[in-house]
Amino acid sequence: MRMLKRLGKKGRGSSLLLGFVLVFFVFEMALASQEVIYKEPRPPKNIFEEDKESGKPEEAVGERKKEITYIYDPTGKTDPFKSFIAIQEEMEEKKKRKPRTYLETVDLSQLELSVIITSSKGNWAMVRDSKGLGHVIKKGTYIGTNGGIVHDITDKAVIIREEYRDFRGRKKFKDIPKSLPSLR
Repeated sequence: MRMLKRLGKKGRGSSLLLGFVLVFFVFEMALASQEVIYKEPRPPKNIFEEDKESGKPEEAVGERKKEITYIYDPTGKTDPFKSFIAIQEEMEEKKKRKPRTYLETVDLSQLELSVIITSSKGNWAMVRDSKGLGHVIKKGTYIGTNGGIVHDITDKAVIIREEYRDFRGRKKFKDIPKSLPSLR
């Protein structure tokens, strides 16, 4: 019972406070002025002061200064808004050579060196693909999917040179030796 009396007293005090606040806001709204105050805009600032010597505004002096200013000439300079990645991809697409022979469509890991022939007229070699077909190669033959060229044929191995670009875009070469299975 005592608890209910205490809660009732607290409830009356808070509702009384709410009533005072509500009456205060209603009273303030009634006394608020409905009149709109209009302020005139400021006069524009005189940006161009008159030149004391010539009596002309400084706008003419500013024009003389504009003639002296630097003019950007983009010829021979890289475009700062063009992506470096896009340029690199364009270069790779232009650089890629379309395969003309079957050997250019086969990866080097699928080819196995089977025979090397050395002679005074030139060195020759034979590689077998995964199907078991043999292909004769000599120095300068394009081979592999990465644009490799047979660089050298020695007594024990065939050296294939592939061209690639490093992270800075510089041209580098990678030599891949293919040796006979009996010499591994």
